Amino acid sequence: MTRIRSRTRPGGRSRTTPLPAPRPDWAYFFDIDGTLVDFADSPAGVRLDGDLGPLIERLYGAADGAVALISGRAIADIDALFPGLRLPAAGQHGIERRDAAGRVSRHAFPSQLMDQAYARLTAAVARHPGLLLEHKGLSLALHYRRAPRLAGLAHRLMHSLQTRMGSHFCLQTGKRVVEMKPAGKDKGVAVREFMQEPPFQGRTPVFVGDDMTDEYGFAAVNRLDGYSVKVGPGRTAANWRVADVEAVLAWLDTVHL
Repeated sequence: MTRIRSRTRPGGRSRTTPLPAPRPDWAYFFDIDGTLVDFADSPAGVRLDGDLGPLIERLYGAADGAVALISGRAIADIDALFPGLRLPAAGQHGIERRDAAGRVSRHAFPSQLMDQAYARLTAAVARHPGLLLEHKGLSLALHYRRAPRLAGLAHRLMHSLQTRMGSHFCLQTGKRVVEMKPAGKDKGVAVREFMQEPPFQGRTPVFVGDDMTDEYGFAAVNRLDGYSVKVGPGRTAANWRVADVEAVLAWLDTVHL
């Protein structure tokens, strides 16, 4: 049994209704960091639980392929994290997306501006040990997990940069990270795009996530009368809550073929 499997009231308060066991006729969408794997000091430091790959693979088979990973990571990084599994995926918060047939689409934006932003941030970050700048190809992430005291500086740097870059780009905050990405895409948009395509089309959607960036996915699933599942504490639009990554894996282990 998961340690907290409960329904939530508006504002994130818990009810006691258990989260139903996974069903083969649902469509599944998962964030990765903080949801399927525990956080590390840097994205490259994340390690998978040995049971996770087989659990996801079993769910993928039971749901006839209606399983997608929706992450702030780039699709290439998702594939590296899950070797041997090439799942439908939305990377960089939906800026790039691979459908169930393996076709990859990318959101168009002025890429030269992103390169200019990266150069400016690189110079600033070099003066502040503890900050980690990640260029994902289509977005920039400034992590301060190793130096929480630099949170204010990280947000000021990114806000100043986004103001200079203009309306083509927007900021998105997460757990000890602030990102700049092209405007117009988010995890909720990715969910809606998948739900218009087989094998997701016509199913009840489930979105499991832990972060502020996942609230877009929760809102999209709520509008489709699906199951939105928040991992961990905090206010949320999700209708259900589980305690932690371990609880998510325990829930997935109840899948029946």
